[in-house]
Amino acid sequence: MRKGLLGFTTACAVLALGLTGCGGGSGDKKADAKKPKIGVILPDSKTSARWETADRKYLTEAFKSAGVDYDIQNAQGDKNAFQTIADQMITNGATVLMIVNLDSGTGKAVLDKARTQGVATIDYDRLTLGGGAQFYVSFDNVAVGKLQGEGLGKCLTAMNAAKPIIAELNGGPTDNNAALFKSGYDAVLDPKYKSGDYVKGPDQSVPDWDNTQAGTIFEQMLTSQPKIGGVLAANDGLGNAAISVLKKNKLNGKVPVTGQDATVQGLQNILAGDQCMTVYKAIKQEADAASKLAISLAKGEKGSASQTIKDPTAGKDVPSVLLTPQAIFKDSVKDVVADGFVTKAELCTADFAALCDAAGVK
Repeated sequence: MRKGLLGFTTACAVLALGLTGCGGGSGDKKADAKKPKIGVILPDSKTSARWETADRKYLTEAFKSAGVDYDIQNAQGDKNAFQTIADQMITNGATVLMIVNLDSGTGKAVLDKARTQGVATIDYDRLTLGGGAQFYVSFDNVAVGKLQGEGLGKCLTAMNAAKPIIAELNGGPTDNNAALFKSGYDAVLDPKYKSGDYVKGPDQSVPDWDNTQAGTIFEQMLTSQPKIGGVLAANDGLGNAAISVLKKNKLNGKVPVTGQDATVQGLQNILAGDQCMTVYKAIKQEADAASKLAISLAKGEKGSASQTIKDPTAGKDVPSVLLTPQAIFKDSVKDVVADGFVTKAELCTADFAALCDAAGVK
């Protein structure tokens, strides 16, 4: 990794952003030896493939292109490991710390420590409630949820479903994004429940977005309510868990299922007719926006964001970059490939080659 020089003025510039501590404290190894270095902590590789296949790739490319030293690590869902990684990054000279929290409690502890060491902070993809990160970069997650609710409605209409029973398979209860997604799709579904167009069925969160637990939970849902007519699954992993249960009961394709993240698996499920839709979030746009901020802060600059989001715990507005998501159905799977998020080779394997051709994937 390439390393540039950054003097004592950088640490003080970080202080000017409202952070505590400056590089000249007695605890510094060398007051004039602060070098720009960015630490990134990803959450896991189990709940969604995106963290390793997309986010790591795009962040790495951006940092290399800027010639900035960086360290990207994955906590693999372990809260203790998350804190240990953060401690190591701070000790090893990170001047910016960008995190995707596992929960707000763990995230806040990490952000608090970073600030006391004069390290700039960015919440990436997930807002740490009460964490006080300097910036937040993500997608408009309420809009993501609205697209899911509207997408499910579109598929139910196409199937001429009459008063379908809707099961909601929500994301992790400690993830603020999951709450935002749910507020979005409930804003679409609740009026349908009240009007009698839909019937509200089982509604449960999946701890840690764990796909195995999601399968167990949905199997219990289907056992208690065998006539489920639609599944609002908060991401492609949860959606696939539900689809696996539906397949066992020979109901796949008959019950529309939503998703999110436009994973290869999710897109293949859409092509096969087992999944209704997904939500594509152009991860490169998110990674580019976050890396631009991180690089700016690492170089002692202020950085900027044109939007804000309210932290409901702290009651404060957090400067934010909020990007626009896109609903993907069978006829628009090709758009995800055309954008370079997944390749035709990854998506159109032997079992899906003909389906890709039929969907116009090139």
